[in-house]
Amino acid sequence: MSAPTDVDLLAELEPVVADETNRHLGAARDWYPHEYVPWSEGETFAGVLDGKAWDPSQERFSKAARTSLIINLLTEDNLPSYHFEIASQFGRDGAWGSWVHRWTAEEDRHAQALRDYLSITRAVDPVELEDARMSHMQEGFTAIRPGILHGLAYVSFQELATRVSHRNTGKATGDPIAEQLLARIALDENLHMIFYRNVMGAALDLAPDRSMRAIADMVINFAMPGHGIPGFERKAVEIAVAGIYDLRQHIDEVIAPVLRTWQIMERTDFGPDGEKAREEMAEHLAGLEKTAARFEERRPSLAKRLFGEEA
Repeated sequence: MSAPTDVDLLAELEPVVADETNRHLGAARDWYPHEYVPWSEGETFAGVLDGKAWDPSQERFSKAARTSLIINLLTEDNLPSYHFEIASQFGRDGAWGSWVHRWTAEEDRHAQALRDYLSITRAVDPVELEDARMSHMQEGFTAIRPGILHGLAYVSFQELATRVSHRNTGKATGDPIAEQLLARIALDENLHMIFYRNVMGAALDLAPDRSMRAIADMVINFAMPGHGIPGFERKAVEIAVAGIYDLRQHIDEVIAPVLRTWQIMERTDFGPDGEKAREEMAEHLAGLEKTAARFEERRPSLAKRLFGEEA
């Protein structure tokens, strides 16, 4: 019997998607971005309304926290490209379409709330922020690997990575309002992760070898959706050195729990192709462990170099 095609998988997974969408709707709680923004702190900016010019003295938070807030916002801003990608892969009809549109509607709140918060508090340069938004959105977003299984595998890890990043960014600001807002956004990301993780778990049962290959590919080639932001690599190092999101967290808080839920290392239903993919992934993870250990050793010196007295 031949392995199911992507078209077959979309059809066979549709009942799972319907059940998972209903479960998600039962667990999700509506929230309103305007309630998380301290509007009373607002002041008109210089420009057409002749307000007060932004000044670097108005910056808030540590350098790393500001960098992470900007990266998180620019990533959320690129929602139109993400919607296009998942709608192209999953379709816009039936249960898949219902999920795609619900997910998009929920994700759209994140950029709204973050941008309003940063603008009202004048925490970052609004002109640089808008220029960065224009630049990043014009780059768009392209899936690392095409296909439904690679897409499901990627978002299973990526949504959890985004949750961890948002929660830790909120804590790094030291601002109770920012922490509350980012914790609320992180709740959405966690529910999205559970949806994708559960659907991918069903795909593993339907097509074990192909699914394992997709999972291995995404673990080995993983990149955050904002990797196309100008200067992203340097900014990612800042964020990692500050402990907001580093390789150790990526391994322990993102990769490991998702693989554990799928029981990847315990499964006995893989053929030769699946076994090969699992071995490649295990070898890669062993390398990541060594890299993470070396980074921990270098963190103090890197912090001193990047942040000086802040470190």
